[in-house]
Amino acid sequence: MEKKKKEKKVQKQTDFKQKLEGCEKLRDEYLAGWQRAQADFSNYKKEEAERAKEILDYVQREFILKILPILDNFYLAESKVSEDLKNNADVDGLLKIKNQFQEFLKTQGIEEIETSEKEFDPNFHEAVEQAEAKDKDSDIIIEEIEKGYILKGKVIRPAKVKVAK
Repeated sequence: MEKKKKEKKVQKQTDFKQKLEGCEKLRDEYLAGWQRAQADFSNYKKEEAERAKEILDYVQREFILKILPILDNFYLAESKVSEDLKNNADVDGLLKIKNQFQEFLKTQGIEEIETSEKEFDPNFHEAVEQAEAKDKDSDIIIEEIEKGYILKGKVIRPAKVKVAK
């Protein structure tokens, strides 16, 4: 009788250990699944943040590209102002607006592409004309037709230039 009690006790302990091992295995599976889900969610959040940043960058770039022709017209108007009108209050007011546009673009991270006396670089410049220039080497920019701009290290509009042959 004592032996049967002992066998029952051993059997209960064995059953308990098997149940415990089963529960531990199930716990490990749930933990691994939860960790995978947490990592997937973290990756999803990063991807969505990156997508949102790309959308904002695109919107900013498109907005800036729509503003640039206005600034181009200010540059054109400034180049056409005669010397006797340079001190006119109305002209001065318009030129201040141009300067405000320039400052606004700088605060948005916009940089002008340098062209003066630079060598032509197709990554930054678009050659719209070639001309003979006796005092310039070949592929040197001799005139800027339209300003080019860089936003966050990327060209959003290449500078249109006249290049020496």
